[in-house]
Amino acid sequence: MQNTAAPNAVPTHCPYCALQCGMNLTPVGGGTVEVSERADFPVNRGALCGKGRTAPQVLAPGARLTSPLVRSRDGALVPAGWDEALDRIAGSLGRTRAEYGADALGVFGGGGLTNEKAYALGKFARVVLGTSQIDYNGRFCMSSAAAAGTRAFGLDRGLPFPLADIPEAGCVILVGSNPAETMPPSMRYFTALRENGGTLIVVDPRRTRTAEQADLHLAPRPGTDLALALGMLHLVVAEGRVDEAYVEERTSGWEEARAAAMAHWPEYVERITGVAVPELREAVRLFCAPEAAMVLTARGPEQQAKGTDTVGAWINLCLATGRAGRPRSGYGCLTGQGNGQGGREHGQKADQLPGYRRLTDPAARRHVAEVWGVDPDSLPGPGRSAYELLDALGTDIRSLLVMGSNPVVSAPRAAHVEGRLRSLDFLAVCDVVLSETAELADVVLPVTQWAEETGTTTNLEGRVLLRRRAITPPEGVRSDLEVLHGLAGRLGVEKGFPAEPEEVFEELRRASAGGPADYSGIDYRRLAEENGVFWPCPAPPADGGADHGTGTAAPHPGTPRLFLDRFATEDGRARFAPVAHRPSAEEPDDAYPVLLTTGRVVAQYQSGAQTRRVAELNAAAPGPFVELHPLLAARLGAAEGDPLAVVSRRGRAVAPARITTGIRPDTVFMPFHWPGEGRANTLTNPALDPVSRMPEFKVCAVRVETVRP
Repeated sequence: MQNTAAPNAVPTHCPYCALQCGMNLTPVGGGTVEVSERADFPVNRGALCGKGRTAPQVLAPGARLTSPLVRSRDGALVPAGWDEALDRIAGSLGRTRAEYGADALGVFGGGGLTNEKAYALGKFARVVLGTSQIDYNGRFCMSSAAAAGTRAFGLDRGLPFPLADIPEAGCVILVGSNPAETMPPSMRYFTALRENGGTLIVVDPRRTRTAEQADLHLAPRPGTDLALALGMLHLVVAEGRVDEAYVEERTSGWEEARAAAMAHWPEYVERITGVAVPELREAVRLFCAPEAAMVLTARGPEQQAKGTDTVGAWINLCLATGRAGRPRSGYGCLTGQGNGQGGREHGQKADQLPGYRRLTDPAARRHVAEVWGVDPDSLPGPGRSAYELLDALGTDIRSLLVMGSNPVVSAPRAAHVEGRLRSLDFLAVCDVVLSETAELADVVLPVTQWAEETGTTTNLEGRVLLRRRAITPPEGVRSDLEVLHGLAGRLGVEKGFPAEPEEVFEELRRASAGGPADYSGIDYRRLAEENGVFWPCPAPPADGGADHGTGTAAPHPGTPRLFLDRFATEDGRARFAPVAHRPSAEEPDDAYPVLLTTGRVVAQYQSGAQTRRVAELNAAAPGPFVELHPLLAARLGAAEGDPLAVVSRRGRAVAPARITTGIRPDTVFMPFHWPGEGRANTLTNPALDPVSRMPEFKVCAVRVETVRP
């Protein structure tokens, strides 16, 4: 489809979720832009949700920061100049390092940062600060799926195939995903699936907008997705549906995984999950009947203290039935944050270097150190994961730099995390708006956002995209790259931190070359001309691949579909995971008899720091609520809209009741976009997955009480 936008429109991408929908931005004066459809981008073909349509409203001066702020002697945040603000940050970081050592400095990034920013932030932490204590909020989003995918396939890319393959599958199982609210334009793929004769199975304890469109909705008890997947695999074996030839040719570890699954017979799984045996059998029949099928997971099964094993069990189901690494089939993760994929590839994660290289790999350290011009031995080792880093604030970690994250609202056990942030000797925050975390800072730096800067992101398909600058940012606002450039110089590193994003990307290409996430064959020109390029995309060899007799090497086309010939393991085989069901870290008891699960609503995004500043979105979703079943409401004597207190071992949240038959009677749901007394993450459990270090956001034990005047 052709792009028919106005002549002065700039083609770019939405600042929100991992679809990274294409849009056109037309400057309209007053420092803002008008959004219009961009029909030529294949992911959304012009379709936008309300968040994307209203994104320019956050550009308005009244909504966003336009001057650095510093903490005055009387405790107030007051406007300051850039030199004063940067000097104060550099001085505080330098003093902390001199007194307590480099690892007393922490850095906390975000999955919404561009690839250039994520890369520069990781380099800044390790080269300028010399600290190992860097992680990012993507640890709270996709880390369990990443760990399970790497364990099974040798490589993690959210979707190893394009979204366009979904309508061509015969069956798709969506596990713990509600794209009708979290990424609405993606629903056209599932609608097309059903129009093509395929079936959609949704696994979710709530009857969400997505579940309402499913052919089969399975509503397991929160925290039991692992048992459900094992029960389905048991039936695949018992009913003779294993693709024996595929298992023999392309996998390893089947016997151990088979034995583990056979311990989860259907009636046992029904007792654990609440999913009736006939529904379990029907799900297996629908999944195994067509030639091609997919399993797609999201935060539901992943945000658990056994999330890696849970995702591994769903991957096992794909492997046993011969789905992974075949056309229109396989396992995929629906990545959440705008650059959740690229943000975990290029070095802001505690255990990784650019190109998805392991920080503990000597060859990886040598390669990246050569690009950076430093001694490999000078690079610190792996640091704490996100929650562990936040938990160490004020004790082992004395000063913190936050870029593009709002852990006061988004972290588990949020009241505790807020207290740790308050206990710091020094906190600096770079953000577009004065978030709840920024309100606690000693220095706040106002930074550019998507329409005011150029940079790349990588969407949930692994498609690297170019966001383009459409307008000049307000006076007093700088980019995150300019911030890192200014701080590096003040801390004694004069070179290596350019402020121009294309210059940073060119270095990122070199640093990623030869790594699992190889971007070396991608440049800004290609991204603009080709509507994105799928990684891995290595640079062509210098002495081969002549293109049409010109003598130049042919560019690599990119890799839309992974694993068709072999998996990324040493022997090319996918690995089964021998996993077994185990209870959640916190099960209900007499004191806390109900399960809490959390999630999103369509009109708000993540911690809400930006979307809560948009009047249209607030009108649609003005505040938190407690969703509960009529049976539970009747036991409490609660009516629609009554204030309810939800109490866990970590705290108390209060929000109005929303009564619906679309949730299990043993479960309540709260969205997590709001601070204050309705903050859902006050309640959530920071119990960590032993592999991914993902906190158990999706299930904890609570009691529900009516609040009397």
